[in-house]
Amino acid sequence: MTIATKPARDFTQVQTWVFDLDNTLYPHHVNLWQQVDGRIRDFVSNFLKVPADQAFKIQKDYYKRYGTTMRGLMTEHGVSADDFLAYVHEIDHSPLEPNPAMGAAIAQLPGRKLILTNGSVAHAGAVLDRLGIAAEFEAVFDIIAADLEPKPAQQTYDKFLRLHDVDPAGAAMFEDLSRNLVVPHALGMTTVLVVPDGDAEVVREDWELEGRDADHVDHVTDDLTGFLAALNAAR
Repeated sequence: MTIATKPARDFTQVQTWVFDLDNTLYPHHVNLWQQVDGRIRDFVSNFLKVPADQAFKIQKDYYKRYGTTMRGLMTEHGVSADDFLAYVHEIDHSPLEPNPAMGAAIAQLPGRKLILTNGSVAHAGAVLDRLGIAAEFEAVFDIIAADLEPKPAQQTYDKFLRLHDVDPAGAAMFEDLSRNLVVPHALGMTTVLVVPDGDAEVVREDWELEGRDADHVDHVTDDLTGFLAALNAAR
């Protein structure tokens, strides 16, 4: 179901559909990201030689302040991005199941479809393959393409738009973090916040679930497939 759709930008002019990856193209309650989260904690613990509980605090502090824990580790400790990404994305993707209904809904959207993620191309590829929707996307813009500068940094969106020749006034952005929609909205994109299904248990920080009533959020949904299907039916 769609939780809320307030009077805001619509999708009339949208010809480019931009999707975040984790917790956006698959439900929050799959908790796939919890595997990555645990691997990040272990990396921090091993690299900084601190106990797991201290590593967890550092991990979350860097994530909130820098956009990703990796960026914080690079800035404050000189961590190698390649080493970090290879380690933390070594997870079991089997909890993800094919989603042909979402694939069909994405396929019916008019125009281009792109991925904009703070993860890696390899991780994105594994997720899209498990979901069975890889063929629907033109390209993946990952943290490497972003010069290791994660969302919500302005320069990351600027580079993405420039590299893929996207007019933000004719684009929509789907994200699970409200703060990552601030810049897209300011640039002119129609924004959609994908939130957890209220009936399912999710493991997220409180701040990650905030912002659904923010001015920079045009639409909110807890069912991406249903939301896209409704858009197609209305066109």
